[in-house]
Amino acid sequence: RVQLTQSGGGSVQAGGSLRLSCMYSYRTDCIAWFRQAPEKGRERVARLWSGDGSVPVYADSVKGRFTMSRDIPNNTVYLQMNNLNPEDTAMYYCAARDGRCYTDDQMYYDWGQGTQVTVSS
Repeated sequence: RVQLTQSGGGSVQAGGSLRLSCMYSYRTDCIAWFRQAPEKGRERVARLWSGDGSVPVYADSVKGRFTMSRDIPNNTVYLQMNNLNPEDTAMYYCAARDGRCYTDDQMYYDWGQGTQVTVSS
């Protein structure tokens, strides 16, 4: 099982930026960022999949504001979040699996510990 260790997050005012990090113990085919707002299900916000050359794919809700990237030597992926708004407030998780990426969080077995992002208006 891949181990995922997250860092980053915190509180910021609307319009601000934060960066999340997720260090993985070994590289899998798919690694993704999810978020879960209070009383809502987990939403995949970004992913990298080796099957398409690891081109980042984003949810419509974050497209143009969030950027997912990978630091290969350091086994780390990042989620740079710009122009944050209160609707981005959630617990953010990285998740990884071999094989294809899915939007369904039930398809992922390995998760980071989560990090809170709070955006105030």
